Amino acid sequence: MKSRVLSAILLVVIFLPLLIIGGIPFSILMGLIAVLAFYELIHIKETKKKLPLLIKLFAYILVIFFTLHSTSTIDFQYNMDYIVMSIIIFVFLSPLVFINNSEKYSINDALYLISSVLFIGLSFNLLIVTRNYDLRYILYLFLITTMTDSFALFTGRLVGKHKLTSISPKKTIEGLLGGTFMGTFISVAFYHTVINPSMPLLTIIFITIALSLIGQLGDLVFSAIKRYYGKKDFSELIPGHGGILDRFDSIIFVVLAFIIVLRII
Repeated sequence: MKSRVLSAILLVVIFLPLLIIGGIPFSILMGLIAVLAFYELIHIKETKKKLPLLIKLFAYILVIFFTLHSTSTIDFQYNMDYIVMSIIIFVFLSPLVFINNSEKYSINDALYLISSVLFIGLSFNLLIVTRNYDLRYILYLFLITTMTDSFALFTGRLVGKHKLTSISPKKTIEGLLGGTFMGTFISVAFYHTVINPSMPLLTIIFITIALSLIGQLGDLVFSAIKRYYGKKDFSELIPGHGGILDRFDSIIFVVLAFIIVLRII
């Protein structure tokens, strides 16, 4: 418990100032975190099968490029870069012809790398784009995930009796409800007072509830990945917390959903 608290304090001390500063410092931080997150996906994959070193090297380069690609924004919109997508698909599918040995590199490996690069690169790129557009938006998203996770844990431990899913045995229905309620209440208050007081309150509440639930879905999706590979955490990079993906699982899904919400509203 002590290491968990100390790690959390250290993370806040490092992360929060760079988040507030934004710009290049925050982009560099997100690039580093994206690389570490991708490493965790590769590492957990290699518990079952090793991947060719050269292909992994290209994968890391593409993750960095995708994360830091086109992060300047005036209007908050994200347009998919088909050139980047094409390069990623080409890089990982072409080796199938030259290696021609499924024991060393198979179509499943190629699709895993394609999806992992796209998933990590897009997610952390969106975090940078969101921060570059408006600090208040990124604070709102982090507020949703941190408050939801914290109160879900607290409520689950205090009154949790009904198991939510076998994917994550410690999660309870009571925890989900408590986390969603408090995460929504605090985040709606922030949005309504700091970001846009003129937006209808019911609209803010509906959006925030949806994002809170999607964040918890992200947590469960990553838990399912760990369960498939027989792991408790993605890594031991953060003492008491696990790995990067154990901390960023919710915000990744929330920021992906938020860009959809902005197009709708």
